[in-house]
Amino acid sequence: MPRSVKEKIEKLKQQSGLLFNSRFLKPLSTLERYEFLQLCHRRKYHEGEYIYYQNDPGTGIYFIESGRIQLIVGRQNLNDEEGGLTYDLSPPESFGSLSLGYDLRRLSSARCLSDAVLLGFFKPDFVTLKKRHPKIAVKFLETLSEISMKQLEVTTHKLIEETDLQTAFSIHFSTYYSDEEQENV
Repeated sequence: MPRSVKEKIEKLKQQSGLLFNSRFLKPLSTLERYEFLQLCHRRKYHEGEYIYYQNDPGTGIYFIESGRIQLIVGRQNLNDEEGGLTYDLSPPESFGSLSLGYDLRRLSSARCLSDAVLLGFFKPDFVTLKKRHPKIAVKFLETLSEISMKQLEVTTHKLIEETDLQTAFSIHFSTYYSDEEQENV
């Protein structure tokens, strides 16, 4: 078998393994995951390179095929190594998921801690998925919603622990029921 064919097969195996271990794609069948994989874009990044910055418009979700990614929140100067909150990710993790189902700005910056290969699935790809395979798109959105709701539940409980029940729900209710937020929904 020619080397390029072997390399392509190996790359497909690696990508498939990544997608089969992704929490966002677990509800999909093997065939559905394959269809999803066909719409992903393989991108290479270098150590220190930023994938996106906090407050950028969200454009899609990234699946880490290889390398390590750091999510950064609250740094005044991204060149500083100190300050802010960081969270390190490695395969088979993904990040940026909320930008697909919702029109949100990025809540963090994402930087490569090492050379990395990512599979990107972007808003136009999601539109294509909805047209070609609406059932897969619905399953994906359902999973995204379940994960987001679980994250909200855990965050609310942590907020209660750090403050108190009344403060936590005051924040919770005001973010839902405020006039300004309703206009943005």
